[in-house]
Amino acid sequence: MGKTSLVRRQLSPDRSQYFDLEDPRDRARLADPMLALEPLAGPVVIDEAQRMPELFPILRVLIDQDRRPGRFLLLGSASPDLVGLGAESLAGRIALVELGPLGLPEVGSGQLDRLWFRGGLPESFTAPTDEAAGAWLGDYISTFLERDLAQLGSRVPATTMRRFWTMLAHRQSGTWSGAEMARSLGTSDPTARRYLDALTDALVVRQLQPWLANIGKRQVRSPKTYLRDSGTLHRLLGIAATQDLLAHPILGASWEGMVVEHVARWGHPLYFWRTQAGAEIDIVVDLGTTQWGIEVKRTDAPKVTPSMRIALEDLGLERILVAHAGVDRFALADRIHAVGVSELLAADGPLAD
Repeated sequence: MGKTSLVRRQLSPDRSQYFDLEDPRDRARLADPMLALEPLAGPVVIDEAQRMPELFPILRVLIDQDRRPGRFLLLGSASPDLVGLGAESLAGRIALVELGPLGLPEVGSGQLDRLWFRGGLPESFTAPTDEAAGAWLGDYISTFLERDLAQLGSRVPATTMRRFWTMLAHRQSGTWSGAEMARSLGTSDPTARRYLDALTDALVVRQLQPWLANIGKRQVRSPKTYLRDSGTLHRLLGIAATQDLLAHPILGASWEGMVVEHVARWGHPLYFWRTQAGAEIDIVVDLGTTQWGIEVKRTDAPKVTPSMRIALEDLGLERILVAHAGVDRFALADRIHAVGVSELLAADGPLAD
């Protein structure tokens, strides 16, 4: 992710302070963290906080001394479970906010195709050309594998993890098969699962769990896996231009993954549903008292499918939205509505009638 350019200032207790823990000068300023941080009223921004896990016990003491909200803002590029927030007892002392890649509301509805192809990592999305975006993504992938994962505790060789990540890319939106992945890697099922969980914890892979209904039918119980950033997906697959993507077998799965990542921003638990007989819904949104289904179609002329009707009956869904590549919203059948992907992705919650 990109960093905001900030003017470096002298330490003063009455103004905001910024520490970038990738900068050796800022790490030196925090050599004695209690001495450096205790006088500061805040806000105090500590970027890449996972690089100094020894800070967390100090922060716990400082927060207990002064409970004013917003005194410390910790930024990091990994799951809190990996940066020490879970290990240190900060319950009740901290609020966690996960920032995913850029979304359509942030870049504008006219940028949908660019956002889809380049992904939502700021340096890739804002690059002057697709070639420059691809070059940046290549460097990002290498750096992530060779440095970031190791600093998060992964002991898997970078070449092995790149191969595994690329295999996941080829299986975008597919259900997880540990045995198949293990055979391809020449390793065990538990080891392949550990690789998957490592990339999930690092926030670059999403595992979409199955919705299991009490319907007396055999249902798929393995999660579906998605690379969370579509630009990274396309780079790992060697897709260099939009026209190449449009002719690639991953087209529909890539489109689906983009929709899943945006719908996840609504803040409701997401699942998928599939029976062994083949009936399925791409996304089940659990709204608490009711559930909605979302079916993703890379077409501007969507139709009602038998799976949709089966899902309405078996799951008792309130409605199904068919996210399509066009722009119009219209009814397909009772409780089944077509909506353009651009409208769906721009929404911050379930769409009103």
